[in-house]
Amino acid sequence: MSDEKTSTGTVTGTPAGPRPEPLRFFGTTWVEHDRGYTGRRIGVAAGSLAAAAASCLVLRFAYQGLAIADIGTPVTVMVVVMFAVCSALAFRHTSEAFTKRPDPGRQASLRGLLTIGFVGSLLAYCLRSLSEAPGEKLHREEYESAKEQYARRTTRRTGNPSKKGRRS
Repeated sequence: MSDEKTSTGTVTGTPAGPRPEPLRFFGTTWVEHDRGYTGRRIGVAAGSLAAAAASCLVLRFAYQGLAIADIGTPVTVMVVVMFAVCSALAFRHTSEAFTKRPDPGRQASLRGLLTIGFVGSLLAYCLRSLSEAPGEKLHREEYESAKEQYARRTTRRTGNPSKKGRRS
């Protein structure tokens, strides 16, 4: 988008102040809940639920492969428990990431766990999509705070500030 001058000399095209951060699959529709926001939320919820179901089917095939290989009950139980625990931890971590910014160092150290527990992340994404765009609350708080700070910085003072402290 290019800036153009109007007949009065003002620049149009780029609004002044902070801009909302786009969300995956939603762009900036979360700000005003326009341009298909509800349909996108429904699509994201259905898509992440379908992906979780397909992932569970793939995990079932893996479990059947372990049963066919006859590697023993302890190993099979460890694999099932590992996927269950990693999915629960990934669900919790993903849910928390929608309400506060995750620490990048911790995020990097949990990357393997989150990869193994991908089903939990998909389910967290699906459940959050039922109420709002995933991460919308966090982004809305940050955007409103940025707009407030911008408004405070750009408002003009009236009167003489040196006379403010004197009262007679």
